[in-house]
Amino acid sequence: MSLMVVSVACVGFFLIQTTCPYTGGQDKTSLSARPSALVPQGGHVTLRCHYRRGLYNFTNFTLYKDDRSHVPIFPGRIFQESFLMGPVTPADAGTYRCRGSYPHSPTEWSALSEPLTIMVTGVHRKPSLLALPGPLVKSGETVTLQCSSDTVFEHFFLHREVTFEEPLHLVGERHGGGSQVNYSINSTTSDLAGTYRCYGSATHSPYVLSAPSDPLDIVITGLYEKPSLSAQPGPTVQAGENVTLSCSSQTSFHMYHLSREGEANELRLPAVSSVNGTFQANFLLGPATHGGTYRCFGSYRDSPYEWSDPSDPLSVSVTASWHLCQNALDWQSGHGGSHLQSQHFQRPRKPFT
Repeated sequence: MSLMVVSVACVGFFLIQTTCPYTGGQDKTSLSARPSALVPQGGHVTLRCHYRRGLYNFTNFTLYKDDRSHVPIFPGRIFQESFLMGPVTPADAGTYRCRGSYPHSPTEWSALSEPLTIMVTGVHRKPSLLALPGPLVKSGETVTLQCSSDTVFEHFFLHREVTFEEPLHLVGERHGGGSQVNYSINSTTSDLAGTYRCYGSATHSPYVLSAPSDPLDIVITGLYEKPSLSAQPGPTVQAGENVTLSCSSQTSFHMYHLSREGEANELRLPAVSSVNGTFQANFLLGPATHGGTYRCFGSYRDSPYEWSDPSDPLSVSVTASWHLCQNALDWQSGHGGSHLQSQHFQRPRKPFT
């Protein structure tokens, strides 16, 4: 499938010279949006105008929108320090620029900044986001992110959370009665690990976006030596009995992650230092109903999306009895049959403590 990546900067945005004096050159002017340029409909965003490559804020500045760069969006109004925009509506979506006056020379105004695109989200139904072949990606391998919708979107935007980077703009293609786009990422560097969402929009209003897709965590594995995984009292248990899977390593990991072959969810537990000098976590599974193949990984709190090599696979088998039911070891606390005495894997937006 062909894929075109285009800039979210507005094409054909012409700078029209005004009579205001300004300086430019190496003194780069920029416009920023916090907490994000992706703003939910009805939400708020704070705009600030900067100079000297973002090191300083203009005390006074004006704003310009879209291709009307010679006409401030609020004629004659000068903003001080920042401008709080909101509650935003689809009409607020678009590209903005700013021009500021220097503190040491209030009558001298800067050149216009580079454009900043404000995108208003939540206007259309959310698309879906998948990782192919899966969200656990061995370092150096490639993963394909597929964003799709039953709505026909001509544009898709892929965004990695907890960064101030502009979303990646991808051109959608018709697929069945809807649309989709594929984007491949090579995991040569761990910088690509993190939580992703995608959005869709139509050509007539490209910066009026859908609600975000459900979050997708991309984890890079194989960055550290593998831990070991063992079962107590052993890898073979009778139906209804408990089994404890112990993940351990000489490496001082802060967190362990346990995965079951064929399951999308992982479990996680903090590592605890043991008397024999290892760092381990004990996952209590049971009462057992069906067996499975398990692996565990280690990670550090300051890089929760960067994992070790997987442990060697451990097969847990359950001997048949009248109590055996059709479900595998239950991965959802509160469901019938089995319970996990551990935490469900959650998206680690903040470093673990």
